[in-house]
Amino acid sequence: MRSAILGLVLGVALLQQQAALFKLVYVCVAFAVLCSLALLLFRLQTKHVFRPAFVISVAVRFVLAMGFGFCWASLLAHYQLRQELPAEWEGRDLVVQGVIDQLPGSTANGTRFTFTVERYLLPASASAIASSDQEEIQAQSRIQASTDNFPKRLALGWFDDADGKVDTPSLQPGQRWQLRVRLKRPHGNANPNGFDYEAWLLEQGLRATGSVRLNAGASADGLGANLFLNDFVWSLPNLIERARFRLREHMKLDLADAPYAGVLSALVIGDQRDISPTDWAMFNRTGVGHLMSISGLHITMIAGLFAGLMHFFWRHSFFTRAQLPLLIPAPKVAVLSGLIAAIIYVALAGFGVPAQRTLWMLAVLAVAIWSGRAASSTHVLSLALGVVILIDPWAVLWPGFWLSFGAVSVLLYASAGRIDVLSPASSDQNFIYKFGPQIRAAARAQYAITFGLVPLTLLLFSQISLVSPIANAVAIPVVSFLVTPLALLGSVLPSPLSGWCLSIAHGFVEVLVQFLEFLNRSGLTVWQTPRPSWWMFCAATLGLLYMLAPRGIPMRWLGGICCLPLLLQPAQRPSKDQMQVSVFDVGQGSAVLVETAHHRLLYDTGPGTTADSNSGTRVLLPYLQVRGIAHLDQLVVSHSDNDHSGGAISILKNVKVDQLLSSLPSDHPIVTTAEKSSRCVAGQSWEWDGVQFEILHPVPVIYTSDKWKPNALSCTLKISTKTHAMLLTGDIEAVQEDQLVNRIPEKLAADVLLAPHHGSGTSSTAAFLQAVKPSLALFQVGYLNRYHHPKEAVMQRYLDFGIKPLRTDTSGAITLQFGSAISVSEYRKDHARYWYQ
Repeated sequence: MRSAILGLVLGVALLQQQAALFKLVYVCVAFAVLCSLALLLFRLQTKHVFRPAFVISVAVRFVLAMGFGFCWASLLAHYQLRQELPAEWEGRDLVVQGVIDQLPGSTANGTRFTFTVERYLLPASASAIASSDQEEIQAQSRIQASTDNFPKRLALGWFDDADGKVDTPSLQPGQRWQLRVRLKRPHGNANPNGFDYEAWLLEQGLRATGSVRLNAGASADGLGANLFLNDFVWSLPNLIERARFRLREHMKLDLADAPYAGVLSALVIGDQRDISPTDWAMFNRTGVGHLMSISGLHITMIAGLFAGLMHFFWRHSFFTRAQLPLLIPAPKVAVLSGLIAAIIYVALAGFGVPAQRTLWMLAVLAVAIWSGRAASSTHVLSLALGVVILIDPWAVLWPGFWLSFGAVSVLLYASAGRIDVLSPASSDQNFIYKFGPQIRAAARAQYAITFGLVPLTLLLFSQISLVSPIANAVAIPVVSFLVTPLALLGSVLPSPLSGWCLSIAHGFVEVLVQFLEFLNRSGLTVWQTPRPSWWMFCAATLGLLYMLAPRGIPMRWLGGICCLPLLLQPAQRPSKDQMQVSVFDVGQGSAVLVETAHHRLLYDTGPGTTADSNSGTRVLLPYLQVRGIAHLDQLVVSHSDNDHSGGAISILKNVKVDQLLSSLPSDHPIVTTAEKSSRCVAGQSWEWDGVQFEILHPVPVIYTSDKWKPNALSCTLKISTKTHAMLLTGDIEAVQEDQLVNRIPEKLAADVLLAPHHGSGTSSTAAFLQAVKPSLALFQVGYLNRYHHPKEAVMQRYLDFGIKPLRTDTSGAITLQFGSAISVSEYRKDHARYWYQ
């Protein structure tokens, strides 16, 4: 069974790496054949006709299970992808009727929520509703039939007016609304080592995203206004989500303005959205992020508590003469009670992967006890793994899945073959002696987790927390045995008891955070290294398994040698006289990383809405972390517009930056945050590793006038190797292009051009393109951006000059290698997946 489940996981994982799905008919035929072969093999083995050697039997089961997993994941992918918003309906207003099906989340300017559509109203169908004409009604029926394959679940945002007026109503799960929405098909930023938003949407069954349109009444096209229809639509999922909402609102009342209320909310209902990215970064750097939400440890604790209470009361027949243990044994009642408590808690948690893993393990254990069969720990873990994969085959895409099952596997392996010999207890033994075995077991478990997950952690995050053992030694008992029980009690008790419990729990969190911040401020909080290759990962894993083996294995320390390539690998760098340029997909904005043999420059940092939510935290820092880049020689912020400078402060706070070069005023927050800064001025130049850098714009006199907009101040940077050149232009417009053409035409020639102002209609003049003569133009633009960049006329101008255009909204991140020739790679092509548009 265990080999079959491992094959199942491998088959599912292989499917999630495919650029395209096989046709549905082929998948169905293959699935039927595999099921028939598996049934035939089972019958032959049952009748003892077919008795292959053990290795062959395991191999056959593994291969069949792998094929089954591949086909099963393909079928579910086809099922999810069957719904699609037609391209012609992107960016157009629709009216939908349906139900809010999950807990809404608040943002700085509105609310985000998911919506189950019951009915689409297109413009023609809306007019037919108001008409009694039979032909109109028949036309309405045809139109409604055409929406059968429209997405049934939407990810929506309801935002306030641009003037800041609060228009967002109080949304609750289970409510039925009629909403006027503007939708687009699933699309997210596609960058190396970044979060795959499109895969997440597919996993959640959200096949379109959009926003609610604000309107006061019916419009000229016949579409109606946003209307509240029903307060609650009955279903079990809606009931669970409404209960989560009530608990969250109850806690908010008692924890108004409390800085760590989000942590308590995450521990009670699994809603992590109110924990700030800054706090998450600190929790992850200290290695306690797994505790700051509903985890397997918390679920096991709650299940054990209820099981223990029920076991006690059942054994004593609730202090009556009913003699209940004679009807049902107390252990069976206890394990069933614990399982029910776990199901309720996991439902409140939203069925995350760590919660699912624990729930299925408890369910397998309960079945084993009730059926009177012994179940080994590896069988329990394998069954839980199989159930999770069958229910959610996209779980293999996320780090939490591998860390969750990896941690339990390491604990099981590290505890195998070890027996603690206990001496008889006596009344005069001290506390340490009495609880010595438990302390040793906890220390051994922490040791196993800390070292056993090093290869997997480095593979997933390219860093490990060096203070994790100390942080977890304090955080685990505090969060598990103090904060979580008090938070659960406070969420259900009436006031003022709830306020007391939640305040005490919040006080413990505050003290814990102060301790974690002290650890985080130390200079050796994390070890950061480039992402290891597969052979490094496998070698380190085998070495650590050898180190964690029982004491009877000789020379276990030799396993550490296998980890040296993983820990000491150097960061990848271009050769001398060459450079690598990474043009990131940051939506409507700009961010470019330039690397030479020994230096790195970041040109612009993409857009950002808040200090915690910007391209720096979402795109750039994860990329730099996985590449093992903790130092930038120079950060260039071309000008002050948010789409170019939004992530700068996050970069400055998390990466060592030697020099800031910008056109920003001296009192700008980015300038005051930088340790060393200067203004970019035409004529500045320097050389790194045989690569020449030169600022072409702005000229000094431009800073003496206040008539220019920020775009006109954009730092224009030319980077030249011995054979090729690239021009980074920021948001300069026609006036600045004309000045460059008239002032320094001989310096403008470049093979690659970062299109000025994202291809707006006020830039990329014919004279400028003739002077630059690029063979390749890069457009950093957002998908269906509201500015309609790049403009059609501008794009046609590039094509007329024979310039090849590449866009980040269709190509994802673009990487260029400047050597004897220029090689170009597009992330969406090189990392193609079947869910990409």
